[in-house]
This record gives sequence, C-alpha cells and structure tokens, in this order.
Amino acid sequence: MSVRIDGELSGGVPRGSNRARRILRGPRAEAVPTLIGRACALVGLLDIAAGVFPRFRHSRMHALAEALPGSFGPFAAALSLSAGVLLLLLAHGLRRRKRRAWRAAVVLLPAGAVAEFVYRHSLLGVFISVALLVPLLRHRAEFAALPDPRSRWRALANFVLMSAGSLVLGLVIVSVHPDRTLGDPSLADRLTHVVYGLFGFEGPVDYQGSTSWTVAFSLGALGWLTAVTTSYLAFRPEHPAARLTEEDEARLRDLLDRHGRRDSLGHFALRRDKAVVFSPSGKAAVTYRVVSGVMLASGDPIGDVEAWPGAIERFMDEAKAHSWTPAVMGCSETGGEVWTRETGLDALELGDEAVVDVADFSLAGRAMRNVRQMVKRIERAGYETRVRRVRDLSDGELERVRLAAEAWRGTDNERGFSMALGRIGDPADGDCLIATAHKQDDTPGPYGDLKAILHFVPWGEDGVSLDLMRRDRLADPGMNELLIVAALQAAPRLGIARVSLNFAMFRAALARGEKIGAGPVLRAWRGLLVFLSRWFQIESLYKFNAKFQPRWEPRFVVYRASADLPRIGFAAMQAEGFVDLALPLPRFLRRRRNAAARPCAHGSHEHGVRAA
Repeated sequence: MSVRIDGELSGGVPRGSNRARRILRGPRAEAVPTLIGRACALVGLLDIAAGVFPRFRHSRMHALAEALPGSFGPFAAALSLSAGVLLLLLAHGLRRRKRRAWRAAVVLLPAGAVAEFVYRHSLLGVFISVALLVPLLRHRAEFAALPDPRSRWRALANFVLMSAGSLVLGLVIVSVHPDRTLGDPSLADRLTHVVYGLFGFEGPVDYQGSTSWTVAFSLGALGWLTAVTTSYLAFRPEHPAARLTEEDEARLRDLLDRHGRRDSLGHFALRRDKAVVFSPSGKAAVTYRVVSGVMLASGDPIGDVEAWPGAIERFMDEAKAHSWTPAVMGCSETGGEVWTRETGLDALELGDEAVVDVADFSLAGRAMRNVRQMVKRIERAGYETRVRRVRDLSDGELERVRLAAEAWRGTDNERGFSMALGRIGDPADGDCLIATAHKQDDTPGPYGDLKAILHFVPWGEDGVSLDLMRRDRLADPGMNELLIVAALQAAPRLGIARVSLNFAMFRAALARGEKIGAGPVLRAWRGLLVFLSRWFQIESLYKFNAKFQPRWEPRFVVYRASADLPRIGFAAMQAEGFVDLALPLPRFLRRRRNAAARPCAHGSHEHGVRAA
C-alpha cells in the first residue's frame, strides 16, 4: 500500500532524495545545448555591457560580470567587448549543436578560467568557467551537427552587418563619457572618431585621463572583430548550397512519370535550387531547401506511397545531422498523416488548394455570371487566346514569353518555392502548358501582340497545376480570368481532366468567419486576415479562386513544436520571396547573371501569390 506523508512520495521514497538525485545527475542531455547557449549569450551580453557603459562597471551587476568568463579586469573594456561579441556568436552555434561551436567553447572556457585565476585570483570565475565546461565535455556527443550550406557571399554580408553594428556600438562607446569629454563634439565628430578608431587611429574627440585609451582600445577591438570574422568567412572552405544534379533530376522525373498523378505539387520538386534525399529503395524522394536553419520541404514526397517512410527517415536524419529544424509546407492530408505517423511531428491546416474538374466546369449559370461577363467584354475588346504545350511554341515566341514574364514580374526578386517551377521553356519541360493572350495594336510593344501569360506544369498525365500568372500592366483588367477560362475550355482537347489553381491560405477561416453565427474569435481572426491582405493578398486570392467554383483540397504545414512555427513561417516567407535578407548584386552583375541564365529560362515563382 502506497502512503504519502510529509515530503515522501508513494512507495516510501523521499521527495527530497529524488530532487537531489536529479540535481546531481544534471540536465537532460538533449537540453544541454540550449542551456549552454543561453549561458554563453548571457555572459556575452554582460561582457558587452561591462565594456561599453562606465556606470555598469561600478554597479552590483558588474560584480557578477567580473566573475564571468571573458572579463579579465574592471578596465578591460576592449577584451570585454571582444569576448562578449564572440560569445554571442558562439551561443547561436551551441544552441544549434554545431561541432565547431563546441570546439571553440571548449577552448574559450578554459582560457577564461586560467585568466580569471591568474589576473584576478577569482575562484568564482574559475568555478563558473568549469561549470559551463563540464556539461560541454560530458555531453559532447550532443554537439555533432555538421556545417550549414554556405557561400562566400556571407563574408560580404558579415562585413556589412558587423560594420553597421560596430558603428552603432562605437557611437555609444564614444558618447557615454560626457563627464570626461573635452568640449562639445558634434554628432559628425563622434562618427568620425568611431570610423578612425575602428581602423586604429585617433579621432577628433578628446577625453580626460585614461578614458581616451579605453575608448581607443574598445573601438580597435570592434574593428579587429569585423576584420577577423570577415576574413574567416572569406577564406574558409566553401560549401555551396545544394542544387539538384542532372542525375537527381532524371531520377525524380522517372518517379513523377510513374506516380506524378497523386500530388498536384509534384512537378515543383524539379526546381533546381532544391536538394533531394531518396529512400533506400530509390522509389520515393523528398526535396527541400535550407533557409535560415530550417530544412523546408514542400508538398508530398515523390514516388510510391509505400516507400515514403524511407525517404522521410532520410530527411529527418539529414535534419538531425545538421541540426536543422524540419518542416513541410503545403502537404496533402495523406502526406500529413504519413509525416506525423513516421516522425512524431504535428500538422496544422494551412489553407486550401483550388482544383477545377474540367468535366464539371461551365460558364453557364448565375454563379459564373461575373466571370462570363468579364470574358465576353474582353473578347469584344479584340483579345484572343492561345493554349499550347511548351514544345509547340517556336523558339522566337518562347523567347518573347520569357522576356515578357521577367519584365512583367512586378517585384525585384523572384517569388515562389513550394508551388513554383522557377523557369519557362526548358527543353525538359515540354509537357508544360502555356496560355497566352494577344491583341493587335497599332503600335506593337517590345513583345509583339503578347498581353498576358499563364504557365502550368504537368500533374500526372491528365492534369496541370498553375505555376505563374503575368500580364502587361497596360492591358485591360481581367486577363487572368480570360486565360484561366481559355485553359479550362481547351483542356479536353489536350487530354487534361484536372486543373489546380492558386493556393488560398486560411481559406476556411475566411469562409466561415463571414457566415451568420460565426463566433467572436473566428470573426476577429478573419478581421486580422483581411487586414493582412493589404500586403499578402490573402482574401483577394481566395475570392479570385472562388470565382471558378473549384473543389477545395486542404493543405497542411508539418512542424516539430509550436515554438518553431514563427521561425518556420519566417523561413517560408524567405523561400517564397516575400522577405529578402540577401544582399542584392549590383545592377551590372544582375544583368550579366540574367544573360548567362537565359538559356535555362528562368521564369516566375508566383503560384499562390498573384491574383487578378
């Protein structure tokens, strides 16, 4: 019989005994990287504060900061700054279980312990260093993540970001000594002093006593850190981001020929800026891209459903090897069930895909009245449409389509990832479908009589999935409706039975939130979506799709933990082109790159983005 009396657990085991045993055992192995990363981040922030703010160096908080690794003395501002910045950079790698970050920490912490004992005779500082070092050594197997894909462009990005941060932090350092500053230097003088100090020279601002040396060494340390980190990134071995090889693409096309009918997003796996992992049998594959530490797959796995678990396991092994956050955008209900069953991940409904069955489509009836009237009005204005396979276009016309699609893009950066192919007219994509609108003008434009373009990719043998919609901004409104109707009407002639249109995010919430009886939470959620539609076309895209009376197929996002959702969402926005953190190339370099890439026929990536 179990009895619980005053601090004892059932079975007569003292509660305090269990708690003491847990403390002695230490944190769980899987929690060590996060704890160590947070500790290093805290140490880094305290070191930076100790190096920048004079009052902090004489506060009670500084008494603790002095005992932390990286601070060799109350006046070692330059060393505090250097150690603080490096520890902050190191903390991110430790949280992500990176082997190189672990090696750096194992070197830094003993060095800090020795310095604390030699320079300050601080046993507390030695204890804290050892306390951080012991779990690192004990759980070294947890820090086995391989490096991320990278390129030398990160050196330039590091230089720009570190320089900007050094200027801001340097301006703070120069400005926080008002009692010891000689005269009243202007903002321009202080900025000049910062720039000179980053290069190791004296600037126009003078101080009393040793403050001048403190400021000079601090600014010099910031400049040194910028130079060292940039040099390291520039000269380290390059591991470029993965690309789809010709062999990988051939294997994926073979899988799509046999199983492509199952998922309308399957053909988008052939984007050449994705990587791929295959199942051990080679009968299934998962394509992905790594964005900001998120391993982002899209759609369902390619290939035989029975082989999906093998490909998913390889995907998860790759994510674990690099400490990437696994995520899947836009998988079907079946795909979501397999992903969650095989990995223990969770799934959340993201929205709905609009699919039109060609046999059921008709312009007759009251529900299609607006579309019918718009199409007739545009046809009366002199527009005509052509719907063909890509292989049926001449080289000259295909080149005009490519150039027009690029010119009419409307944004500086390409958009799309999960539902965009990223090219038009590649010789291997002859089965793709192009619908074009034409109008004879008195003064033809640079692309002849071409006024609008729709591009579809194959969905098995009897379906197509919308890739991009582009139109001349000077053309009459309604070009997209005209071309979708033209494609649907031409579908039987081309052997097409199903057409997948745009993806409507949060469609169910928008549809239910406007109905009678919707609760306050649902109405508030719909109101937020309507507000966000000013920038992301959430509501307008749903209403555009609804014009064609489609059936709605739910799509899901698969994720590991709710805390990962903001990070996954941000990575998805980067992949889709809504957020661009990369430094743009100079205009003349972009022209050269576009000219070199023209044979590959880069197109648009706006499936699920653009509406009428």
